Amino acid sequence: MSESGSFDLVISGASVVAPKPKHPKQWIVESADVGTRDGKIAAIGSLSGSAAKMTIQARGLTLLPGVIDTQVHFRDPGFPEKEDLVSGSRAALVGGVTTFFDMPNTQPPTLTAIAIADKVSRAEKRSWVNYAFYAGASPTNVDKLSELEKLPNVCGVKIFMGSSTGNLVIGSDDNLEQAVAQLNRPFAVHAEDESRLRERRHLVEENPGRVELHPVWRDVETALIATKKIVALAEKYKKRVHVLHITTAEEIAFFKSHPARQAGQVTFEITPQHLTLWAPDCYERLGALVQMNPPIREKRHYDALWSAVRDGIATTIGSDHAPHTLAEKRQVYPKTPSGMAGVQTLLPLMLDHVHKGRLPLSRLVELTSANPAQLFELKSKGSIEVGKDADFALVDLTTQKTITNSWIQSRCGWTPFDGVKVHGWVAATIVGGHISMRDGEIIGSPKGSPALRM
Repeated sequence: MSESGSFDLVISGASVVAPKPKHPKQWIVESADVGTRDGKIAAIGSLSGSAAKMTIQARGLTLLPGVIDTQVHFRDPGFPEKEDLVSGSRAALVGGVTTFFDMPNTQPPTLTAIAIADKVSRAEKRSWVNYAFYAGASPTNVDKLSELEKLPNVCGVKIFMGSSTGNLVIGSDDNLEQAVAQLNRPFAVHAEDESRLRERRHLVEENPGRVELHPVWRDVETALIATKKIVALAEKYKKRVHVLHITTAEEIAFFKSHPARQAGQVTFEITPQHLTLWAPDCYERLGALVQMNPPIREKRHYDALWSAVRDGIATTIGSDHAPHTLAEKRQVYPKTPSGMAGVQTLLPLMLDHVHKGRLPLSRLVELTSANPAQLFELKSKGSIEVGKDADFALVDLTTQKTITNSWIQSRCGWTPFDGVKVHGWVAATIVGGHISMRDGEIIGSPKGSPALRM
């Protein structure tokens, strides 16, 4: 317990998941009251009798630090029919995500200081949750990346080694090495080898309509070549790289014994989709709705990803929220775009995995809050401690709910998990001490603010 007195908000009687005092790498879950003041956590303990402007009676619920989703594509500017910062941040809010990092493959792409400033201005007073933005790397700005990564509200540089949605790609080894050499902050990478993608494109163009060939085209070797290449460059230049959406057992084996990962120089992410679905079953049931890059693969890869989660090898879980319209998804593969909405379903899906015993709740908090905050130096976020930002997801671990398209806040209006029952649901989301969502209802006005305080 720390400083008492009057509070703006008291969350009373929840089971609080917090770092163990004097042992920040360990977690405890215990019943406590949490008091907030001026957007910060002011006290944790017994606060009965304390004055508060507002109180949430939370007995029977569990208080988690708000999720930090370090990979979303909110499509703003350029693709309002898919998403924008308002609809995307509403989806985050309803799903218990209190901070997002938005990707640069918008239109125009986020390649300049002007483009970054435009995104920030779009988020100000419109985003329901906290925000930061990646600067994109391309052959046109590769000599300016060290300047862009220092700009306010920039969480880092994103490098696409293989083409995905949009036209951002650094396929040249020379450009890739030039980019890595000058970066100083952790940078994020989409690791698929562009030359191999081009060589193998004919496999799907010659077989239209066969979306189950997506992981055949974008095969294991496509991912492994790129992952090994970017790790070698990070080692060569002593840089920190975060490899996004790892999908293969071979990559997990590579990371497991690699000294750079063990030293924290190389980290990686897994998505809830890859921890929930596998091929060929998912393509048979859902077709292009589950088409994404890198692809969802066979069960052996799913099993390897779960081993990385359980063994502490994986660093973060991010949604790779990448919405498209249903009309686009109903085209004939391979004309169908890759990606799906995910920011709103990240926490419910993972809470269901907790319920099924696949990982402890404390490990989920590490992957979705504590580790992202540490990796990207969000010093005021990621855990429930006095002095940290009052960003919370208040969840009911016992309730069973059904994910539906009608529940989805994203402008695309659909999820491949429509009809899926989950144990665990977000009862309320608090952003900067403000109750912004409760029982599925969005409350008040947007309270999002810059996530990074440089």
